[in-house]
Amino acid sequence: MSEQPFAQADADWLRLTQDARAWLASPLGELLLAEQREALDEELARYFGGYLVHYGPALAEPPKAPQIRCNVRLGAPLAGVQIACEEQAWPLGEHAADVVVLQHGLDFSLSPHGLLREAARSVRPGGYLLITGINPWSTWGLRHYFARDGLRQARCISSSRLTDWLNLLGFALEKRRFGCYRPPLSAPTWQARLAGLERWGDRLKAPGGGFYLLVARKLVVGLRPLRPVQRASMGKLLPLPVAKVSRRDSKNWQERSE
Repeated sequence: MSEQPFAQADADWLRLTQDARAWLASPLGELLLAEQREALDEELARYFGGYLVHYGPALAEPPKAPQIRCNVRLGAPLAGVQIACEEQAWPLGEHAADVVVLQHGLDFSLSPHGLLREAARSVRPGGYLLITGINPWSTWGLRHYFARDGLRQARCISSSRLTDWLNLLGFALEKRRFGCYRPPLSAPTWQARLAGLERWGDRLKAPGGGFYLLVARKLVVGLRPLRPVQRASMGKLLPLPVAKVSRRDSKNWQERSE
């Protein structure tokens, strides 16, 4: 399969995407994607609708939602991409997708803000945006400072920072999960020995995984919480004076009634 671009694109962005694709095809990148696939498959099985849009630099076949009719892959003009487009100019109408998946798209982007805005614009109200990224507070995030491969160029945006961006774009975070707790060691023997860390991390829901997965839902525009109606003050209830009846007056009243 050729990795030559089949259309014109920004040279810097194309080079960044190719470097990211090469690293994700390495043994470490494949390990990271394999752990992500399990988490993404579990999440995507819950959704249904007309369109799912996937954006990311990996060459591997992206995860799909079985209950969504059409799964479309956008990205740079490289092999495996169905619709080529710039990262800030998706050929989609507003609110066109039920689900959008950004799989390491923000990690390897020239303009993460612009890409996130474009993805958010494409999600329909009530739809979902799923984002995977390299966790900077992990051994994988630490490794990218010393790496000499494509990982060196990863932005490693923190999940808390992304949550703030999503709130500004009208999304509510529904879930944050982590995965790939094994350190980024190249030796397959060490990866096999440390495989038990995955079960330990999943059980404890530890935030130190190599990647995070954010699940955010787009809020419906125009719905606002109703404010409680303030009732006008009716004044205070004051006790009224009660007339006292003497025993003599009570006896005379009984004699007259007889």
